[in-house]
Amino acid sequence: MTPPRLSTYSIDGATRYGAVLDGGIVDLSARFAKEYPTLREVIAAGALPRLAAEAARHQPDHALDAITWLPPIPAPEKIICIGVNYPDRNAEYKDGQDAPKYPSMFMRTPRSFVGHETPLVRPRASAQLDYEGELVLVIGKAGRHIPENTALDHIAAITLCNEGTIRDWVRHAKFNVTQGKNFDSTGSLGPWLVPYTDEAQIADIRLTTRVNGETRQDDRTGRLIFGFRYLINYISTFTTLTAGDVIVTGTPTGAGARFDPPRYLAPGDVVEVEADGIGTLRNGVIDEA
Repeated sequence: MTPPRLSTYSIDGATRYGAVLDGGIVDLSARFAKEYPTLREVIAAGALPRLAAEAARHQPDHALDAITWLPPIPAPEKIICIGVNYPDRNAEYKDGQDAPKYPSMFMRTPRSFVGHETPLVRPRASAQLDYEGELVLVIGKAGRHIPENTALDHIAAITLCNEGTIRDWVRHAKFNVTQGKNFDSTGSLGPWLVPYTDEAQIADIRLTTRVNGETRQDDRTGRLIFGFRYLINYISTFTTLTAGDVIVTGTPTGAGARFDPPRYLAPGDVVEVEADGIGTLRNGVIDEA
């Protein structure tokens, strides 16, 4: 059975949210917008299961080819990205350093992401646009100093990310990656939210990234160096996690920069990030106008 899938999208110039069915999309914002203006309010109210159940009672309102997909969470307060979180990733850096004791992390802006089936933009400033397929946790219940044993109770949903990176711009300064991680429209989120049910749903998901049909990344979340419980505990030590916050949990080995010579994305390429139980996030590539 296909799990419930909730998306944010635009049609006829209006931003809406709904449930994705095999035959189209049920417009839930037409039915619930007064109560929940966006999926962020749906998540904060713990209402994802309620809306998914309601959608099952309706026929689709729109065909999928009539909509423009948007990142599922509109204007999240925080997009927190984890670096070097799969085995062998540390060795890819070839810097002779031991695996880190604590997770590396950085923040991204919402504007740096597009939705499913929307092209990534290779910027004028650099040709080194790279892909990074990742699993995403979306926070549902706010918290600070969250214990590991209850951490997963704070997850509302899961989705996917292509955490697109401008490689030469993550090396512009001595110790930061902010510039190379935040070019407009270089990454993607989506295609939709799958409501979180239990730990078995996320414990060992196969995650793959393909470029033009060629598999470049292939690993499982069961091999994460810093697991989901620990990440939520650690992050909530320094910041309050709020409903709609996005945690991008790390990419496997095999990004384009790690090939010799590097294999960066070019206009016309198609990148697909796929995960068990979620689906496939697909984006083409274009040059900045």
